[in-house]
Amino acid sequence: MTSQQDLLDTLALVARALGNGHRLALLERLAQGDASVETLANTADLTIGNASQHLQHLRRAGLVTAQRSGKQMIYRLTDERIVNLLGLLRQVAETNLAEMERLVGRLFADDDADSAMEAVSRDELLAALASGKVALLDVRPEEEYEAGHLPEAINIPLEQLEDMLGKLPKDREIVAYCRGPYCVLSHEAVQRLRQLGYRVRRFEEGYPEWKAAGLPIA
Repeated sequence: MTSQQDLLDTLALVARALGNGHRLALLERLAQGDASVETLANTADLTIGNASQHLQHLRRAGLVTAQRSGKQMIYRLTDERIVNLLGLLRQVAETNLAEMERLVGRLFADDDADSAMEAVSRDELLAALASGKVALLDVRPEEEYEAGHLPEAINIPLEQLEDMLGKLPKDREIVAYCRGPYCVLSHEAVQRLRQLGYRVRRFEEGYPEWKAAGLPIA
């Protein structure tokens, strides 16, 4: 006969699967789009063997699924609610853990030094896009951009930024975005472009949060 404890123990399986930073990194990458073990290992800076082990934990917890494509196993998030779950974890940690607040402050220390570097909120970005006042810059790798992106976003991977400046408009403010709130790609792009005289800020969220909110994607 099933008891409440049985249910809680099963729920704890999900919590244990989330209790590892490497697995959270794998989930963040899968929030961008489906990916092979090799791609996931490279993104999370893991060996293929270690990545596979972490992915098995996530599969057992029902957080990811896998399908074979030729010789590769392709992984994907089970559903979009996992992005919201990660967002709730982030919010609780930032609100209640002083160490988390300190680390976030260090990660984006330059934002506090100049009000022009403050991140753009979702509502602010929606209003700016509706008025045609901004251009979007997606600095994620091309394969992530191809899997899905914000409408009319220009894709320039961070390592190609200086070589592809001609794609960026100079008559509008640029809003850069990447994988999520803690992704440093957009932050570094903002710093580089500001040094070159562009008006640019970063989106405080990322593609997965935008998609999970039910907003238009391309």
